[in-house]
Amino acid sequence: MPHKFNADHRDKIPKQKHRVTNWSEYNEGLRRRGDLMVWIGEEALGLWAAPRRMTPGGQARYSDLAIELCLTLGVVFHQPLRQTQGLMRSVSRLLGIGIAVPDFSTLSRRGNGLNLSAKAVAKSAKPIQLVVDSTGLKIFGDGEWLEHKHKTKRKRRSWRKLHLGLDLVSGEIVCSDLTTDVIGDPTALPDLLDQVDGPVDLFLADGAYDGEPTSDLLAARFGSTIEVTIPPPKNVILSPNAAKDPTARDCHIAEIAARGRIAWQKAAGYNQRSRGETLMGRWKTIIGPKLKTRNFENQRTEAKIGVRVLNRMSGLGCPRFERTA
Repeated sequence: MPHKFNADHRDKIPKQKHRVTNWSEYNEGLRRRGDLMVWIGEEALGLWAAPRRMTPGGQARYSDLAIELCLTLGVVFHQPLRQTQGLMRSVSRLLGIGIAVPDFSTLSRRGNGLNLSAKAVAKSAKPIQLVVDSTGLKIFGDGEWLEHKHKTKRKRRSWRKLHLGLDLVSGEIVCSDLTTDVIGDPTALPDLLDQVDGPVDLFLADGAYDGEPTSDLLAARFGSTIEVTIPPPKNVILSPNAAKDPTARDCHIAEIAARGRIAWQKAAGYNQRSRGETLMGRWKTIIGPKLKTRNFENQRTEAKIGVRVLNRMSGLGCPRFERTA
């Protein structure tokens, strides 16, 4: 990043200034994020009871949509399952709706492998410009405070890896996945691309995705015309056929060697990948830096609901900036 190379004379570089051009719209969107009526729809209340089961077995009392609504309230307002049950119970009393509220054990059991309701996605005429990144999320266990305070040694620090794909055009998360910490970024990429519905003309990612497997996968999924911008490592070498038939990676290597990495970042548009970093910051600020549930399948459900929450908040209103200095 540029600030690393300019650290010695950073104080002499003027800081860019921007201003928000849609303050009224953005303020209203921030207010609506805490509005209960935004998260509790008439559809969910009308389909609260589970449909009658036509196969042998017990009859479910609550529909998947009802369980999803309760878990969504827990994610939005950062409530454990017991407090989520109390919140939904008070909401039903305030609205005067005679519905039974699932208890916390039912929410935990039904959250395992929950099928989320399909969301209508507006078809855009513009191809997707995909930015992929990943971050670590803490899970239940002894925290750093216990380790530093009492000098305890944890046997193994466990965490989960959250993979997100952001569309630069619409600003929405178009693909996501939650894996264990042993799954690398290139290994999780095929499952992410399976969730992308539409053409992709630009792919941005960090150096962890560098290599022929990623390039071949993107070309097979979206065609050879897709623009792939991934920074190569410092000790990279050109391909054997670079003189006669250079690849896009060879062109990046040659431009970095000729103009420098910072100039290549600006010319190739790689600096737009910072929006993926911003997305990870939004997740840990709004959703949280750790997962509340303990079972892996419940954690995947929690991550999927978190993606829908962020997309819903983005749809309520996002700031638009213009540079002033």
